[in-house]
Amino acid sequence: MSKTDLTLELEDQIHLKTYKNGGMKSEFGLFEVTIGFNDGRPGYERIDYLTYDTKGVWRCYEIKVSLSDFRSNAKKSFVGNYNYYVLTRELYEKVKDEIPSHIGVYIGSNCVKRAKRQELTVDENVLKEAFMRAGARDADKLYRGNSPMQLMDAERKMKNIKRQKDITYQELRELEDKLRKRFGVKWEDELEKEEAR
Repeated sequence: MSKTDLTLELEDQIHLKTYKNGGMKSEFGLFEVTIGFNDGRPGYERIDYLTYDTKGVWRCYEIKVSLSDFRSNAKKSFVGNYNYYVLTRELYEKVKDEIPSHIGVYIGSNCVKRAKRQELTVDENVLKEAFMRAGARDADKLYRGNSPMQLMDAERKMKNIKRQKDITYQELRELEDKLRKRFGVKWEDELEKEEAR
């Protein structure tokens, strides 16, 4: 089943949040991490997004974009030390009273409800093995030149660049409005005179 644009957008936002330190990475994340084996076959549970940090802390994120998705019978893989829903603002307003007290919530990349620390509900080695398998899967796709994955990654980066450009453009417009209010329509001339003093 292909992901909706909204799901991809929420994935982008939570990934950017966990990638906050740029080159000094302290938290590592992978999407669609299948944990455990069932009768020799991989997978009895899938985590939408799983991170592991340099302090040994595991965080699980369940991405939900609709009320039916939130209330579905699909298993919610909250097995980490900290567990979160990643929701839209509209969905959060509808379901906030249904979220257990120990589960945190992100609206995009903004934490609106902190998760409470809990013990792992699966053996840590199971999580590490699942993390390695997911990383190997993604590396293999890149190695083989899986162009849809590369294209999706490029599209995500382009969306983020466009979003940042739009924010910067809006900030520029607001600054120009402030300058017009202070110096008038010919604010550029007035600003040059002030800088020349």
